[in-house]
Amino acid sequence: MIELADVRLVVFDFDGVFTDNRVWTSESGAESVACSRSDGLGLRRLDEVDVAYVIVSTETNPVVAARAAKLGVDCVQGVDDKLAVVRAEAAVRGIALCAVAYLGNDINDAACLGAVGLPVVPADAWPEVVPLARLILTRAGGHGCVRELCDAIWNAHRAEVAA
Repeated sequence: MIELADVRLVVFDFDGVFTDNRVWTSESGAESVACSRSDGLGLRRLDEVDVAYVIVSTETNPVVAARAAKLGVDCVQGVDDKLAVVRAEAAVRGIALCAVAYLGNDINDAACLGAVGLPVVPADAWPEVVPLARLILTRAGGHGCVRELCDAIWNAHRAEVAA
């Protein structure tokens, strides 16, 4: 297990992490979700301390792509095997899995949570994955949990530099 200051890559699930896991569907089938605007500022903090990040989602959805583009986040969608993608994303960046944090909220995140150095879940994570986490955030999905994790990593990196 690693400390926050040792994190070099953060992998985020989307639904239930950037969102509160709810979806609005119009009569034409268009979907909308609600996200916290504060998450974008948190991601900029990761940029400041040279920590990479990516979204990995089981869903293939234009909403995910649009939000990722708005935030300037690399995004891999339509993923059946999230762990394979996490391994590939870490490898392409030359980062060991032990230096990866993964923020996920549900059972399709379990393999990733079990494989990385810092498994993290939001406050409202599905009960089955909570025991896999080393860090349980105080904020729920869609309500700033992404920002909370980013701020914690940013603070840890800055404290390490100041020491």
